[in-house]
Amino acid sequence: MSEQEIKVPDLGGADEVEIIEIIASEGDSVEEEDPILTVESDKASVELPAPLKGKITKITVKVGDKVSEGDVVGMMEVSGESGGSDESAGEEQEEEKAEEQAEAKSEESKPAPKKKSGGSRKETVKVPNLDGFDNVPVIEINVSEGDTIEADDPLVTVESDKATMEVPSPYAGKVEKILVKEGDKLSEGDDLLEMTIVEEGGEEEEAPSAPAKEEKAESKPAEKPKQEATPQPQGSTYEPPSPGAKVHAGPAVRKLARELGADLTRVKGSGPKGRIVKDDVQAYVKGQLQQAQQGGGVATGSGIPGVKLPDFSQFGEVERESMSRMMAATATNMQRSWLNVPHVTQFDEADITEMESFRKAQKAAGEKKGVKMTPLPFLLKACAAALAELPQFNVSLDMERKEVVRKKYIHIGIAVDTPHGLMVPVIRDVDQKGLWDLAAESAELAQKARDKQLKPAEMQGACFTITSLGGIGGTAFTPIVNTPEVAILGVSKAAMKPVWDGNEFQPRLMLPLSLSYDHRAVNGADAARFTNLLTQLLGDIRTLLL
Repeated sequence: MSEQEIKVPDLGGADEVEIIEIIASEGDSVEEEDPILTVESDKASVELPAPLKGKITKITVKVGDKVSEGDVVGMMEVSGESGGSDESAGEEQEEEKAEEQAEAKSEESKPAPKKKSGGSRKETVKVPNLDGFDNVPVIEINVSEGDTIEADDPLVTVESDKATMEVPSPYAGKVEKILVKEGDKLSEGDDLLEMTIVEEGGEEEEAPSAPAKEEKAESKPAEKPKQEATPQPQGSTYEPPSPGAKVHAGPAVRKLARELGADLTRVKGSGPKGRIVKDDVQAYVKGQLQQAQQGGGVATGSGIPGVKLPDFSQFGEVERESMSRMMAATATNMQRSWLNVPHVTQFDEADITEMESFRKAQKAAGEKKGVKMTPLPFLLKACAAALAELPQFNVSLDMERKEVVRKKYIHIGIAVDTPHGLMVPVIRDVDQKGLWDLAAESAELAQKARDKQLKPAEMQGACFTITSLGGIGGTAFTPIVNTPEVAILGVSKAAMKPVWDGNEFQPRLMLPLSLSYDHRAVNGADAARFTNLLTQLLGDIRTLLL
């Protein structure tokens, strides 16, 4: 066991981010990548992972502290089986060195140029020197029978315990028969394939290319600094290759790509012969993130073009200011929801004349309890009843696994307009609480939202959201679904309207309702049933007791 500092990793350019939650405690045993604490940048909340497997011995920060990349947030005892980062780096360097040596050896082991005497001849291509490795498996066949290839074209790719190597063709010609398959293990001298070499006259077959190969081998060390330099991001401009294109990358690079979720077929290599190096992968991922954050597309690869802004100062005086953290987070979430969810909105009106009479009659009781009864508790109870009766609204969709997640609880978020931006605290188990309890809790959470005192846990876990503009005005609107929820209820300002009762028009207080829903999870008929049920429940609040 060895003690090691836990440092803040790269935060994607963010600096002085606030710690909003300590997840691990002193004495906890953690696995590599387990979350230790949560920080909130101006873009999103991020969990900082444990760098290695081990035991937390000390946490040196607290909630509210601000940290930057490289800051120490604690100490941990590292388990013996976990190698340190220096050791990992050493192994990766050794892998890359082995790859370079293997490539150099494979070129040196090519047969000497042969004289052409006209006509054609058949040759059996054998496995060249593999730098001392034996029984290495074939992981990729790079040619097909009938292909016409040039000298140095890769024939197969093999993978040793140190490096991935391409076996090049020593000749130009036509592939007649492939003698190996993926999974076969090869050693030096084994038969690889049969090919026909076309000869023309008495010139040396590889005379022009031999010096070039020697030059390339000699210049390899000089290329290393080029790989260490930071390349320009290629992700936003590089066109992916056609299906079946080959990827040339070593094990360490492939591992990094897997960890970052990068598709190597979309990454342009800057190494020798187009080989992909680590800098290429990192530049690709960086480019994709920049493109998503600037509105040029989303991480799922929608390819939606961004909006290029003109120079507004040419039209008159302007002033720029940074978005608040809240505004930036809201903008990102709204864009993500709008791009990923097929939205439909169902409109309806509820007659709340009797409900309002009952609510106003509770004013004296509310003053004794120190609680103000607003329309919101009635809306919460009505929505909870509708979610219970129509459970297809109380789900989330897992599109990766093609599964519907059905929730056995009813937690409802309430959108609160604050000076700092929109916040959505969550009231839990709405179906199990009475109107006075809901009135007190919603008022308390709304005040905490306005005072910026909400904890992260108080804004998580909602099944459904209610957003009301009734205190401001308007007749209807189309709220955006707060994904991964599948529906949201918008409430506008109630107004007195003449309603026909069968004999005459009566003045009734009508409340406009706007139900936006995810059409992947909910169909239009169910949305109409949901709003119809809400109008019944709000129209006669006695039904909430049934």
